[in-house]
Amino acid sequence: MKESIVNGPEVLSKFVGETEKNVRDLFADAEKDQRTLGDASELHVIIFDEIDAICKARGSSRDGTGVHDSIVNQLLTKIDGVEALNNVLLIGMTNRKDMLDEALLRPGRLEVHIEIGLPDEAGRFEILQIHTKMMKENSFLAPDVNLQELATRTKNYSGAELEGIVKSATSYALNRHLNMEDLTKPVDEENIKVTMEDFLQAFHEVKPAFGASPKDLEHYRPKGFVDCGDRQKLIYERVMFLVEQVKVNERGPPVTCLLHGPSGSGKTALAATIGLDSDFPYVKIVSAGTMNGLQENKKCAHITKVFEDAYKSPLSIVILDKIERLLDYTEIGLRFSNEITHTLLTFLEQSPPEGCKLLVIGTTSDVRFLKAVGLRQAFSVTYPVPLLRTEDAKKVLEQLNVFSEDDIEEASKALDDIPIKQLYTIIEMAAQRDGRSKEPIYARKEKLNITHFLDCLEEVTQDI
Repeated sequence: MKESIVNGPEVLSKFVGETEKNVRDLFADAEKDQRTLGDASELHVIIFDEIDAICKARGSSRDGTGVHDSIVNQLLTKIDGVEALNNVLLIGMTNRKDMLDEALLRPGRLEVHIEIGLPDEAGRFEILQIHTKMMKENSFLAPDVNLQELATRTKNYSGAELEGIVKSATSYALNRHLNMEDLTKPVDEENIKVTMEDFLQAFHEVKPAFGASPKDLEHYRPKGFVDCGDRQKLIYERVMFLVEQVKVNERGPPVTCLLHGPSGSGKTALAATIGLDSDFPYVKIVSAGTMNGLQENKKCAHITKVFEDAYKSPLSIVILDKIERLLDYTEIGLRFSNEITHTLLTFLEQSPPEGCKLLVIGTTSDVRFLKAVGLRQAFSVTYPVPLLRTEDAKKVLEQLNVFSEDDIEEASKALDDIPIKQLYTIIEMAAQRDGRSKEPIYARKEKLNITHFLDCLEEVTQDI
């Protein structure tokens, strides 16, 4: 068996016709063997790394030269042309299958598609063992390093990212032995030990490119998540029940849930909290902010990529935040995007591939609009997220601990049917009027002035 590995970009040439010649040369030995030896010819294995660099969809390149189209045509004639070779095994590797020309993926060509996903915990443990083998054999690995624990904590890490963790931990260990005042001083290599603490510090430096990011989810609930009363607690419990349902669900359409309610009622924070508490490997929020400045077709492509990434994980949550804004909806002129609407409907109704279980959580402040465009019906269950009543507001103020006990009662009596986001705004306004705006509001020993709070409440809630 003869094997050759080709990096896709290396085939390209600036000279006219040279790129096509490079493709033909890859098959020259196999053609010669087949002509002379026939069926007794050896198997020739040609491996194309980053095949998307040369086999882009024909017509997609706008450079005017048509080079990429010619490369695809040349490769197709070698794989499945009139004089197709029977002694060649062609293997292509790419992380952008969507960019490849469709003709290349048809039966008889690159017809077997094998997806190499992220390693599971057992796979991560083996990868870490491989990258730390030499360190362990040379006594550079400290006894406290627990590779099994590291494998558990590196959910969503790829093999390359795990290698990066090991390298980063090694650099931390080396830094401890460097004399920053005299860098010429030799390092005592015999006493260098990579400890568990080095690996834990490496987690701050090497982040997984795929999956749930607690930091991103926390961004959507900057004040944390407080107990807002029995009504919201019931909604949280019901959605968490859906999370458990997804885990045991057989293959079928995704489980879908819509949270609707007035603006500022805490829908996004609730959805982000569910994403964090679910402990699913993949949790992603799609919001208007994440697609700011993109054209309509690019927004659809972004949404498509989020769902396609979700399909790569066994358990996934996709949060569609403020759906009416995702659709560019405005009441003036009743404008909205049909293209994005149909993209969302497609993914809400189609079943994920085998091995993937998906929960989609949507949030909206205009459920009537979603019903009008047909999106409301795509969600199997809906829950209204309520405003804070007086008793709910009292419970929130008790947890925030910004008032004295006497003032909590007076402040909560003035609050009824108020969005929690607005309550936070009023508290921050009152804190500024107290003249201590530089101090953390929720960590002060001195409590807020109730008069300032009531004044701010009147200003914010009065009709303009």
